Amino acid sequence: MDDLGVSAVDASTRSELSASLSDYLAAERTLLAWIRTGLALMGFGFVVARFGLFLQQLNFASRTSIPPSYGWSFWFGTALIALGCFVNISAGWHHLRLLRDLDRGCASHSRTSRQACAIAFVLALVGLVMALYLTAIGRT
Repeated sequence: MDDLGVSAVDASTRSELSASLSDYLAAERTLLAWIRTGLALMGFGFVVARFGLFLQQLNFASRTSIPPSYGWSFWFGTALIALGCFVNISAGWHHLRLLRDLDRGCASHSRTSRQACAIAFVLALVGLVMALYLTAIGRT
């Protein structure tokens, strides 16, 4: 009878420690949202990197003598692609850690909000620099 009583207590303790299905599904939705964010950053980075090529073609078609300074768009675009890769790798690593914590029953507060804020600030800075760059090109 002792064995039956101990196993019943262990089973109830395990059910309290393990996460519910909705926790796992929420973690998966969060991972997928981060993957979409990383892919969007990489796509936007590709567009920005090719923006210099577009300006060269526009310059060639209009036959104006605008000094070629299109290297910045390549580096901004490459930085955004790298940021997108970092976001996806970080999201995958964070998701695996969260699943491990959910399996153990000791899931702590997620650090995803800090990551989201950092990415938002970096993107705001990149947008500001790109706006300044386009303003400088427009003046010439």
